Amino acid sequence: MLDFLQQNWGTIVVVAVIAAIVCAIVVSRIRARKQGKSTCGCGCDQCAMSGICHSAPKAKQKGKTEANGAEQERTK
Repeated sequence: MLDFLQQNWGTIVVVAVIAAIVCAIVVSRIRARKQGKSTCGCGCDQCAMSGICHSAPKAKQKGKTEANGAEQERTK
């Protein structure tokens, strides 16, 4: 076992560092998502998917749904 560790210590260190970086990125994304921050790095004002990506208050969602339904009925 000690021989294995001595022969592969460089690989073990690199894998540990990469695993730590990946864990830090995942934790950072989870925290940002819980705080309602954008994960793409840009503002959501001009984004077409902003209503799906971030949960809006119930009153706003209801208004958007009703408005979208009315627009869809007009186009038929």
